Amino acid sequence: MRTETPETLVRDHTIYSCVMGSRAFGLATEDSDTDRRGVFLAPTALYWRFEKPPTHVEGPGEEQFSWELERFCELALRANPNILECLHSPLVESVDDTGRELLALREAFLSRRTYETFTRYAHGQRRKLDADVRTHGTPRWKHAMHLLRLLTSARDLLRTGILTIDVGDERESLLAVKRGEVPWPEVEARMNLLAREGEEATRHSPLPEEPDRRRVEDFLIRTRRASALQPDPYDEVVQGVVPDRGVGKR
Repeated sequence: MRTETPETLVRDHTIYSCVMGSRAFGLATEDSDTDRRGVFLAPTALYWRFEKPPTHVEGPGEEQFSWELERFCELALRANPNILECLHSPLVESVDDTGRELLALREAFLSRRTYETFTRYAHGQRRKLDADVRTHGTPRWKHAMHLLRLLTSARDLLRTGILTIDVGDERESLLAVKRGEVPWPEVEARMNLLAREGEEATRHSPLPEEPDRRRVEDFLIRTRRASALQPDPYDEVVQGVVPDRGVGKR
């Protein structure tokens, strides 16, 4: 098999790519970056080597990051907020048949676990904001805005069973926070309210207790098997010069 570099894995084997960050959240301004995220499917034959394919690749473009399919599914089953949001981006740049199957599994990844993972992430961000306020008198307002967005998204997901990442009508109120136009005590109060509402929502959430791991694993196995059956140019060369005596025969 030919050598695959991290760059060629992303270039030649991406099954799904999208734009994330402020542009996907509906919070982009003139100076916003374009964050690209993707999922690539490493050819199955690469796993037959001692050196395995990477689980993720940074680049090759600026602000670009991709995960290998298996790693992506693992993180999604753990309800990683960044991964789940990636599956629900409204800005899809490319998707093939395998990618469409992945997107069709979006609901299989969702469960009440999202309360724990989103809350854990939110607590970590809140501690950083509180430290900024103690040290500098104000938080990093952009981070405060995104924490409000995340808390709102988590609460609504637990209430409805649907993950929506575009902030919609909340855009202007959130950008006001980013500009530092909302007093910190008011921002704190909004965060505390959203946290309480999220906790209440999890008690009556339509989401299942656990994600549908078997359904996701079936998809991964089928995909790996289909990849293994794909011919490789190097295999044809070997077959042309090495007699086929069967495995273990001399």
